[in-house]
Order: sequence, then C-alpha cells, then structure tokens
Amino acid sequence: MKKLKLSDDKPWLAFYKEGVTDNLKYSDSSMVGYLLEAVARYPEDIAYEYYGGSVTYRDFYEQIKRAAKSLKSQGIQKGDKVTICMPNTPSAIIMFYAINMVGAIAAMIHPLSAQNEIEKYLIESDSNLLFVLDLVYDKVRNIIDNTNVKKVVVGSVGDNLKTIKKILYKYKSRGQIPKIELTDDIMTWGEFLNYGYDYDGDVVVLSKPNDPAVILYSGGTSGDPKGILLSNLNFNALALQCRLMVEQTGEGVSLLAVLPIFHGFGLGVCIHTPLCCGMKIILVPDFGPKVLIKTLMKYKPNIICMVPTLFEQLASSNLGKKDLDFLTCAVSGGDYMSSDLKNKVDTFLKEHGSTAEVRIGYGLTESSAATCLTPTGEYRDGTIGIPFPDTYYKIIKPGTHDKVRAGVDGEICISGPTVMLGYLNNPKETIKTLQKHEDGRTWLHTGDMAYMDKDGFIYYRQRIKRMIVSSGYNVYPSYIEQIINQHEAVFTSIVIGIPHPHKVQVAKAYIVLKDGVKYSRDIEKSIKEHCERNLAKYALPYQYEFRDDLPKTLVGKVAYRELEKEKVEDKTNEEIKIDTSSRKVQRLLRKIERKENKVNKLKNKLLELMKVGK
Repeated sequence: MKKLKLSDDKPWLAFYKEGVTDNLKYSDSSMVGYLLEAVARYPEDIAYEYYGGSVTYRDFYEQIKRAAKSLKSQGIQKGDKVTICMPNTPSAIIMFYAINMVGAIAAMIHPLSAQNEIEKYLIESDSNLLFVLDLVYDKVRNIIDNTNVKKVVVGSVGDNLKTIKKILYKYKSRGQIPKIELTDDIMTWGEFLNYGYDYDGDVVVLSKPNDPAVILYSGGTSGDPKGILLSNLNFNALALQCRLMVEQTGEGVSLLAVLPIFHGFGLGVCIHTPLCCGMKIILVPDFGPKVLIKTLMKYKPNIICMVPTLFEQLASSNLGKKDLDFLTCAVSGGDYMSSDLKNKVDTFLKEHGSTAEVRIGYGLTESSAATCLTPTGEYRDGTIGIPFPDTYYKIIKPGTHDKVRAGVDGEICISGPTVMLGYLNNPKETIKTLQKHEDGRTWLHTGDMAYMDKDGFIYYRQRIKRMIVSSGYNVYPSYIEQIINQHEAVFTSIVIGIPHPHKVQVAKAYIVLKDGVKYSRDIEKSIKEHCERNLAKYALPYQYEFRDDLPKTLVGKVAYRELEKEKVEDKTNEEIKIDTSSRKVQRLLRKIERKENKVNKLKNKLLELMKVGK
C-alpha cells in the first residue's frame, strides 16, 4: 500500500490504495464531453446491454447526437430544462446525454411519483419538454396544462427492444397503456427522433464544468422535497473518484444498473461512472427483490451496487448450488448497512464462489451521491469508510462550525468537487445547508450524525432528526435496529421515536420476522429479553409492533417517515375521539340539566299544591 503524506485534516490518506492520489485533474468539459473520451478509447466495446441487445460506444454516441438534433428541432436551447420521467431504459440514458449535449438541464423524476408531485416538479423546474413513460401518461394528461411544458415525448420500455421482443412486450402490455392522442406537440419516441433528420444546425453546445447540468429531487437535509442543482463537474468528479476508489472498475467490466436514474446513486454511480470508465452497463427497467437472483444469474455482472434491503434479500435467498464467481465487487449505499448484515452478505457471497466483500459507501444527493467508501481489505466494524480524493470531511458540534475530537459524535460536513451548486429556487435552504466556515471552504452540512476515528475512518450514526432524546439521553434508532436484527427470528426492523408524557420521547420498534417464523408471545418475549441484555435501559424500545413488511421509498430504503406519519395520524385520531367523547359528555350533562329543571318544576308544583291543600 502506498503511504501518502499525512495531514491533520486528512488522516485517511494513509489508507488509499496504490495509484490513488488526493489531487486529481478533472475534465474541463461537460458530462457528454467526458463520455466522449471513453468513446474515443473504446469505440467497439459494449456501452450498454438491454434485454439481450447490446450497443457499442460508437453507436451509443451516434444515438445521443441523433436525439440532440431532435431536441434542437423542438426549440430546446442552452439553459432550458427538460424533464425525464422514465425507468432505466436506453432511450432515457440517450435523452439524458442529448440534453447535456445541447447545453440544457436534465430534471430527473421517477415515473412512480404521484400526479401532484409530477406537477410540482415540472412547475418548479420550469421544464419546456417532458419525456415520459407511456404507462403513466394519464397522470401527465391531467396536469400538463398547469405547467410550461410545450412538448411531450412518450417513451416505452419496448422502444429499444428487437422486433420480436417489442411485439411480445406490446402484447403483454395490452390494457395497461392509456390511450394517447398524438399531436404535433405530443409524439412518440420514434417520431421525436425522426424530427432530427432534417435539422442541420449546430448541435454541440460547449458547456463549462460549473454550468448547471442536472436537477435531482431529494428529501434534502431538512426533510422537505427539494430540487438539487448539480453541475457537469459534480458528475465528472464523482466518476473519476469512483473509478480510482473502486479498483475493480475498468474496460470490459460489467455493472448491473438496477437503481433508478432519478436517484443520485443510480444516475451518478451506476450510469455516468461506468460509462466514463469504458464499462458495460446492464439496464434493467423493472427490478425488485423477487427477480434479484434470476437477474444476477441471467446477466452475470461483475459489479453490483444496491441498497441494503436488496442485499438483505440476496443473503436470504435460496440459491442452491448456483455459482456467483462472476461477481467481483459489491457496493452498498443509499441507506445504512449494519455490521451484522454486511457479515451475513459476505458469508453468502463466499459460500457461492464470489471473491467480493460488501464495500459500504456513504453520500447524499446534495453531494452527487457518493463521497466515502470502505477500502478493500481495510474494513473496520461499523465504518462507512474513508473520504474520496479531494474531499474533506469534518465532524462538528451541531449548530456550530466547531470540529469535535476523534471519537466524538457530531454532524458530518463535506467539502469537495461533488458538492451541489444549491437547491433550486430555494436560497434560504441553500444558505442554511452550504455554509462558509472560518477556513474559507464552503461546507455541506449533511444533517447526519457520525464520528471519525484517529485514522480518518467515518462511523455513521444516523440522521440528526432521527435521534431520539429520551429523559435527556441520546438514543440512536439505527443502533437499536442493529441489536434487534441480531435476533435469530428477526428479518429486519425499524425504530422511531414516539411521544411520552414524562420522558418526552421513547423508542418504538417495528419488526418483520423471518419467513416461516410466526408471531407468538414467546417470540416477542425472547426479542425483549435479547434487547434487555444488549441495550442500556434508557434505550430499550417502549413498544414492539410486528408487521408483515415495512414501507419502502421508491429507491428501496425503509421509509421511517411513513411510520412517523402514522403515529401522528394515530395521535390526531385519538384527540378527535377524546373531543367527540367530551362533546357527548356535554350533551349528556345538558340533558341531565334539563331533566333536573323538569324535576324542580314538578317539585315546585307539588309544594304549591300542598300549600293549597293545607
């Protein structure tokens, strides 16, 4: 291992592998310009594979130029916004780079987004053109007139299939695709491409590294959906950093691209990085846990990048005697992976002939997805790795700029070439999240808690907002989950904070048991005893709830906010019931009062009669 010169603010440099330096020279062109370097080096290599069909780098670049001509024919200019609402298909990737070629900005949204979300994103980005999946066109039809979108291109999963497979796809999709009335402004992908044939003007617009290139949507560090504006440099720097940090990358290596392109991890790590390395990406538009093993065995990728829930599914699969020797690298990101799960997956891979060990990464959309990764052969229990080249990490006391000592929990702050330009149309949140410190650097305040050891390895705790403060103690849900998941009957769990009249907040655990394990009082008692043996008393879950599954985000993360929302709704319903009960009591009291009045009147009458009688 090459020992780089150490510095007080970058102790992790000592753990970089041979050939990795801290000062990299990045492309001074656009994303498509950086891709062109790979096209020049590997013109006849396969750029992407899609349901058995493959396209070389040379032909891929020609496809991009053709789509760029069509964009220009539709009036798209430098700085315009074009929204892509598509799964992982060749046409979506082609359109992404074509948008970049003409100097426009690509706004990426997931086809499974709700109708009102799509409307909000289109209005916020002020998009001129929308490229949308046919299966969800109905959602667009209802809101398109409320936006500034002038042209709509309707794409299909079957667009890039060979003739026979395309016919089979259309047959299988009968009844699922809404009726689309095509006009001059609403066209199919094929019609859109045809418009480019007659365009003979300039296509390539020279863009600068810091020009805005991509808008991705994320919960952001404060939880509200925001558009995150990323530059050409952000993506190009990420590609070069990943290429050096993941030594298994390189010409001819294949990567399974299953994470959606609307997400930074999917777009930056699984699409732009491998394409700029001369690798082959295997595009899978419709992917889920049920087809995981089938997909792996069919395509035999060398590298997989997945979220922990998919790795959990992999390690729980009944693979039999099937061999995974083709798999040389496995990267986990997008959510926290516990040490227990990593060990479980590593054992599973080794038992099935793979040399890969899970490498855990960390990043967020505001930093173009990845900024940190565990080095090969240098894993430490609980770590998310060391920072990428040219990337500074600082752990600070929350609410300050003050760096904490090694081993002390604080907020992660990141500075480097992959940090976003800012939030779209939201200067207030941008100023709050991108802060200039006394050292003169601009730091991204992530909202994530972690600590750094003396060697520069980072140990993730969780989102600051997820931290539970119970009777003055800091309680970490992710650690409680890790303990619960160690129980032999547990498949997975999630822990949230719920209100408590005296302790302010306490932990509540939602638990999914393993297949074949049925809930019983004995199982619950066993899990509680396991927690009592391994957790401090103040950190013990106050409630346990057993479920068949847990809510997931579109990327596959466990959606703990959905569970928190459920608790808020439950609390509101309780308050409504109490209020209703209170009104009933008041009505009864009034009824009693009226009856008492009647009784009093009768008493008075009786007294009068008695007087008369007397």
